Amino acid sequence: MANATMETMQPEITPQYAFELLDQLGEIVSRASAAILAIPVSQLGERAKDDQSPVTKADEAAETIILEGLARVLPGVPVIAEESAARAPRRVDGSCFIVDPLDGTKEFLASRDEYTVNIGLVTRGIPIAGVISAPKQGLLWRGAVGKGAERLRLSFPAPPSQASERVQIKTRTAGDELTAAISRTHLDAKSEAFLSGLKIGKRYGCGSSVKFCHIAQGDADIYPRLAPTSEWDIAAGCAILTAAGGRVTDPDGGELRFAAGAEKFLVPGFVAWGDPALTRRD
Repeated sequence: MANATMETMQPEITPQYAFELLDQLGEIVSRASAAILAIPVSQLGERAKDDQSPVTKADEAAETIILEGLARVLPGVPVIAEESAARAPRRVDGSCFIVDPLDGTKEFLASRDEYTVNIGLVTRGIPIAGVISAPKQGLLWRGAVGKGAERLRLSFPAPPSQASERVQIKTRTAGDELTAAISRTHLDAKSEAFLSGLKIGKRYGCGSSVKFCHIAQGDADIYPRLAPTSEWDIAAGCAILTAAGGRVTDPDGGELRFAAGAEKFLVPGFVAWGDPALTRRD
């Protein structure tokens, strides 16, 4: 399973053990998804956080379920979660979970079906496994690096073993023109300029980490966001996309690092690629 050094006393989860955990992590995400769906719009209690982003009782209910579930599955493994980030360890040298209990709160409040629940598992700064659900779509994606990825159709809060559909997913080889998934609300000038240098045949706007899942299942080729981004927004998506055959790089084409002590748990930006060959440009 996991190793721990006497110096850090932090567990280190291997990719093989991460793969074995996917059913349990999927069950936690399924229960969190059901909790979000169960809260009436009239009882969401929307308010603005310090950064002016919205938060609701659904975000908090989902995070409570996830934190309790992770503590039960792997007690002692640190968790960096959006709504309790102030209490999270600033740096983790072994393994940790990175959690967004409700990614795309704006989409959620607008009654769109794109919002997601995310659990990413990181070892030595690299996402090695992830689970993402889209509660309103009844879909759950999961994967472990080196072990592949899949999409499940679930009636939340059912466990993954009760999926009505299970499909192995894989990224596609890029064609002459690329399909770009872009952020509906966070498309920045640098990302726009980056896209202008590529042969884009189609682009579409979408909220949340579900864009990583679209690339992982071969529906899109690229998703750039060349502006600072919270780690919990992308850790699970990075793992699933990598497991499906894709790659996620920093803005300079290098490796993204997570839980490494970044201010406010931010990465400098990223580009998600379905076809890794596209990252090897002369």
